[in-house]
Amino acid sequence: MNPSVAIVLWIYAAALVAGGAVGFFKAGSKISLIVSVAAAALVAAVASGHFPILVVQVEAGVLAAYFAYKFSRSRKPMPAIPVIILSLAVLVLTYVLVRA
Repeated sequence: MNPSVAIVLWIYAAALVAGGAVGFFKAGSKISLIVSVAAAALVAAVASGHFPILVVQVEAGVLAAYFAYKFSRSRKPMPAIPVIILSLAVLVLTYVLVRA
């Protein structure tokens, strides 16, 4: 795997865990922590070469779509907007860096 892609993926995994931790500590949301760690574990598995990059691209797309839906229903920008932006950035970066 391209080292640049791996760096993007490790940063994405860390951001997912950090977001879940914030959700847990601020709102007491255990599910936020559990889901974020599971999502980050999948990203880490791809970064380690166990799964193809397509797995992260699908995951990032699903997260962006899910949080866009949540934002459309609640109009609360946190955590929806940061997750949408980060997930779309990962989608674009992985696509560009893999094709380069």
